[in-house]
Amino acid sequence: MVAYTAFTITTTAWRTKFRRQANAADNRGATVAVDSLINYEAVKYFNNEKFEVARYDKALKNYEDASIKVTTSLALLNSGQNMIFSTALAAMMYLAADGVATGTLTVGDLVMVNQLVFQLSVPLNFLGSVYRELRQSLLDMETLFNLQKVNVTIQEKPNAKPLELKRGGEIRFENVTFGYHPDRPILKNATFTIPAGSKFAIVGPSGCGKSTVLRLLFRFYDTQTGRILIDGQDVRDVSLDSLRRAIGVVPQDTPLFNDTIAHNIRYGRIDATDEELRHAADRAHISQLIERLPDGYETAVGERGMMISGGEKQRLAISRLLLKDPQLLFFDEAVSARSLSVSIRDVQSMRNVADSPRDNII
Repeated sequence: MVAYTAFTITTTAWRTKFRRQANAADNRGATVAVDSLINYEAVKYFNNEKFEVARYDKALKNYEDASIKVTTSLALLNSGQNMIFSTALAAMMYLAADGVATGTLTVGDLVMVNQLVFQLSVPLNFLGSVYRELRQSLLDMETLFNLQKVNVTIQEKPNAKPLELKRGGEIRFENVTFGYHPDRPILKNATFTIPAGSKFAIVGPSGCGKSTVLRLLFRFYDTQTGRILIDGQDVRDVSLDSLRRAIGVVPQDTPLFNDTIAHNIRYGRIDATDEELRHAADRAHISQLIERLPDGYETAVGERGMMISGGEKQRLAISRLLLKDPQLLFFDEAVSARSLSVSIRDVQSMRNVADSPRDNII
């Protein structure tokens, strides 16, 4: 029993690295496959299908090698356990048979020894299997355990209050400094005010921090120094839900789900009616195009909206924004296919209908 237990624990610990390697190789293979499929257009543009196939094949080969080591080491573990048990059984049976030959033991004693040893094998095998499976399951859940150790940098305060736009939504940046990397600051002591009810444009070269302003206001990140105020309320002191409900965004790269046009527009407000959905599409000047499609609003847009053009994607994003009807609007370089002129004209129309000139359009 001592030899069986020691061998099982030692060998199982030795096998751990092979299982970890197999899990890591499996994750890498899945990452390569998903990345290649998502960026299929880039793969096609540069004729790199064979390169991506080779990358995926390499990842699968690493997983294959690791899996073979896992299976081989398991066979070694089972063989070693059986060898220890069989050797011990043979030794005990030899001693018992010798006792029968010398007259110190009876044949019944020999049978009893044989049955006792076989009965001992059942719990030994069970405990060995349970220990092995437990260690393997813990290894397979290692990634999940690591996720629990990740510190979420953007956290809502326990007593956070809802955002209240009492003065129309004035936005103020006070000495804001931020950089995605400590050695490369994007904003340095940025201070400016966006008056309530105004249309405000931030113009500059790529990398100057235009999109960063939106991300900070939306609290995807927190400022390193300084603060951001909306109607005098620090965005870090209000609840994330109320803050993000008050902000609507048309991003540079419009994210679309692999679903219907109706689903993607309704994502702006899940409980919107079909009439409200069509009204939002009409304001974004895309309703006529949708109605000309064979399936109309039930037309599938494909993975990441690959079945529609870039301008149509942004019009769908504008429709989604109009359906959400937030109090603060952001257009992050929504300029392709005349989307900017359409968006500003229809946002103005929306604001005239909503009779809320106090809100910001950025």
